[in-house]
Amino acid sequence: MEQTNFPITNWSEDDKPREKLMLKGKSALSDAELIAILIGSGSRNESAVGLSKRILASVDNNLNALGKLTIQQLMNFKGIGEAKAISIMAAMELGRRRRAEEAVELKKITSSKMIFELMQPIIGELPHEEFWVLYLNNSNKVLSKSQQGKGGITGTLIDVRLVFKTALELGATALILCHNHPSGTLTPSDADKQITRKLKAAGQNMDIQVLDHVIVAENGYYSFNDEGIF
Repeated sequence: MEQTNFPITNWSEDDKPREKLMLKGKSALSDAELIAILIGSGSRNESAVGLSKRILASVDNNLNALGKLTIQQLMNFKGIGEAKAISIMAAMELGRRRRAEEAVELKKITSSKMIFELMQPIIGELPHEEFWVLYLNNSNKVLSKSQQGKGGITGTLIDVRLVFKTALELGATALILCHNHPSGTLTPSDADKQITRKLKAAGQNMDIQVLDHVIVAENGYYSFNDEGIF
């Protein structure tokens, strides 16, 4: 006998995602239940929660991987149209931006791990390479963070003059260099080492110290300073 899932409207009040959130709070809901609230409904043969579980299973229940799916990839799931796909993508992007805003609250950089926590939500999951600079005051507090280069999968170009022009405008006394490796590898390339030496030398001439260069990937980082390259 074929098993069918009951729509959310036929569930007990305790099992309905919306009602469960109201009664028990957002932390009581599973990832699938939260996504079910976003999409609102499933299909005749599958509940919204069931559909959400199927989508999550396709990315090994990894929300970071879910956030990388395109609208078209989401629409490949039966029961997900354009509007529902857009709702999921919008929620994933809001989550990413929230992480980035929380990271900005860091007052003072004291370790490479803090640099990673600040920059991973911004560049850690990008499909292309970006080069960013953190501008610090003499207490190592972040004055500003600025994208100074954007390239392809394997590299990007940096204008040393613009990097230090921004530093002078901000009154920064130190810099931290950051860029991502979309491939996930954390080994610095020869080009990475070369631009680091170039920026460090330029900074010495202007009495602006380059404190570190951190390569950021989705699940880890490499610090030039930690590895003794500086």
